[in-house]
Amino acid sequence: MLNVLAGKCRIERDIAYGPDPRHRLDVYVPASAGPHPALMFLYGGNWDSGSRAMYRFVGTAFAARGFLTVIPDYRLYPAVRFPVFLEDCARAFAWTRREADQYGGAGMPRLLGHSAGAYNAAMLALAPDYLGAFGLAPRRDIHSMVGLAGPYDFLPLHSEELRRVFGASGDGMAPAATQPVTFADIRSPPMLLMAGTADTVVDPGNTRRLAARLQAAGARVETRFYPGVGHREIIGAIALVLRFLAPTLRDCVAFLADDGVAAG
Repeated sequence: MLNVLAGKCRIERDIAYGPDPRHRLDVYVPASAGPHPALMFLYGGNWDSGSRAMYRFVGTAFAARGFLTVIPDYRLYPAVRFPVFLEDCARAFAWTRREADQYGGAGMPRLLGHSAGAYNAAMLALAPDYLGAFGLAPRRDIHSMVGLAGPYDFLPLHSEELRRVFGASGDGMAPAATQPVTFADIRSPPMLLMAGTADTVVDPGNTRRLAARLQAAGARVETRFYPGVGHREIIGAIALVLRFLAPTLRDCVAFLADDGVAAG
């Protein structure tokens, strides 16, 4: 439904970024002349559902505004648990960093995520080991990151769903190592954290707490809270037919397009 009237751009589909069948991505190439800033979008779905095809409206919206937009799939529960889906996202980002120029992209890629995808994006931006496995570093290789309605601070794991995904990684990690707030650091890339005040799926307090931790560390962070906007509306508002719901797209573009945010 949200892909209706999504807009026009060139879409390069089903590109492999790794060996698994879920290691596939689509690239949305702007119709305008390049070079274009690169952007990778990570979708949500509780780490157990979702596909890149559902988010064509995101790819076309940002391509129409001049961003070379990459949307990968990544492995999900029950096929994998934490931290494997983060390793997949890091692999996709490494592909974007390495290959974006082949499609007209330039510079350090931006990161954008919604819900579980915002968690994934935050972990790539904050916990250095995930990108480090591919010879990259968050502050050096991520221009900026935007999180929409992300869960960033959700210990203890109250629900059985979360315990299944995060509670038994089998690698000896402490529970705190699953949380973006643990890794807040002055060396973090610039971040914009956004949430709707009517979100009943992910408590907007997650956004407030991560922002406070980043501010205390001396990192560059901004927040936006949209009154009366829920969990799905904040991402749905990127679609042409739902932009009246919230200025999500406008605020994302303003932050991600600002080369000044990455200059500090």
